[in-house]
Amino acid sequence: MKLKMPKLSFWQVFNISFGFLGVQIGYSLQSGNTSRILSALGANVEHLSYFWLAAPVAGLIVQPIVGLSSDKLWTRMGRRVPFILLGAIISALAMFFMPNSEHFASFIYPVLFGAFMLLFMDTAFNITMQPFRALVGDMVSEEQLNLGYSIQSFLINVGAVIGSLLPFILNWTGVANVPEAGQKVAPTVIWSFYFGGGCLLLSVLWTAFTTKEYPPQEYAQYHDLDNNKPKIKTSFLQLLKETPPTMIRLGIVQFFSWFALFMMWVYTTSGIAGNVWHTAATDSTSAAFNEAGNWVGVIFAAYSLFAAIYAMFMTKLANRFGRKSVYMWSLILGGLGLLSMVFIHDKHLLLISMIGIGIAWAAILAMPYAILSAVLPADKMGVYMGIFNATITIPQIAAGILGGAILSLVGGEAVIMLGVAGVSMLLAGFSVRFVK
Repeated sequence: MKLKMPKLSFWQVFNISFGFLGVQIGYSLQSGNTSRILSALGANVEHLSYFWLAAPVAGLIVQPIVGLSSDKLWTRMGRRVPFILLGAIISALAMFFMPNSEHFASFIYPVLFGAFMLLFMDTAFNITMQPFRALVGDMVSEEQLNLGYSIQSFLINVGAVIGSLLPFILNWTGVANVPEAGQKVAPTVIWSFYFGGGCLLLSVLWTAFTTKEYPPQEYAQYHDLDNNKPKIKTSFLQLLKETPPTMIRLGIVQFFSWFALFMMWVYTTSGIAGNVWHTAATDSTSAAFNEAGNWVGVIFAAYSLFAAIYAMFMTKLANRFGRKSVYMWSLILGGLGLLSMVFIHDKHLLLISMIGIGIAWAAILAMPYAILSAVLPADKMGVYMGIFNATITIPQIAAGILGGAILSLVGGEAVIMLGVAGVSMLLAGFSVRFVK
């Protein structure tokens, strides 16, 4: 017999996702500084998108495996928490190593070591992030889903603000922003990664020790599952055939929105370095390029701050106007924000562009999962959340493969790639109309 899920207090819902704060600090440091690090290690701007392929490829492979495994697992710590802890430990180690890639030159070419650490780090991020998505679906009732994913979006964006601003703040406190003689990576970046790795571990430990997952029998009663019913093994192919139509249509929206985000993360530093600082992307060790890199951290923090603010109101907006309408208009505003960056030559005016991007980002982090959680079978929540991650990774893989070719088509102007991202985000917004 199905039991009504208990209504959790605000702080219980908050603690479930608190670990995502540290994960996002690390992820934002990766997003804002990977191109900067790889450029300093010797990567050409035309090849940057290929290095970034490590992240979505890792997610495409890892997240369905983690989702399926956590659906079947039960330990004294729960079913999702063990994976969250494992991923956090590996992520932190990779964050300590990546900015120090040049020191391993005697073993492997620095840019290759950096690329390997990017793959290692993102694989671990995926191990940690996927269970967080499923954990909210496991623990929170239908009536509190908007709240659960909005809090998760809020924490993600607070973490993103901190992670994005770290190099800028450290430079303001006196840490050098230009590599020391004979070095390749600026100390501000190195120390930011150290701090981010520590925050990641501490916040995940907080969630692990404050969240008690429902044991199997209780979980089954809350989700109307029959634990006494013989388990029928379902092949991965059969799972794909049984994919809910809503998930497929959301996948189209996800394709265009994550294609846009990937382009933004890869090309913003090079784009504004040329468009605002008028310095070549190949001059990666110059003061102007590193100043542009720090400002990217500031504007990325700004869109995360706007996203965090918007996330606080998104629950009420979704309850009043519907998840679909809020999702659609948020993405459209994000597309307009990205397009505006092409025409801006003043670094401060870029903050206006970040308002639209932040609104879109908050919606991307919450609305698809709130919509999806309501239609997924409870006993397959983890694996379908993992499969749904393909709608994040496949567009990034496509963008990574096509990025160099598109850059050549637009004359090598990295800032035009932000316009391409804007068009893609607008298409994502219009695609929401077809989600039922």
